[in-house]
Amino acid sequence: MSTAVLNPEPKYQEPSQSTPVAVERDLLDTVPWLPCRLSLEIPVVRFTIGDLLTLANGSVVETAYHHTSDIPLRVNQLLLGWTEFDVIGDHLAVRITERA
Repeated sequence: MSTAVLNPEPKYQEPSQSTPVAVERDLLDTVPWLPCRLSLEIPVVRFTIGDLLTLANGSVVETAYHHTSDIPLRVNQLLLGWTEFDVIGDHLAVRITERA
């Protein structure tokens, strides 16, 4: 798991030989290594291709979100929940506020 996630993840362990075959494991527990894409969707007002071409380090882009609004978090384009921005040291992070 990436070091960007602050909560510990339980490690997957192979079932022992004495585990009955009829016991089904949750599919998510069997593939913790499977990569996925997380995305935050923030609408940007009045943004043009010209604005995109002039972006540089230090550019500020106005968004349609109020700073207290929750931002949708998607995993592989599926809505997972809602987040808010948080600052941890000198890093910008998101905190999950509600699951979908």
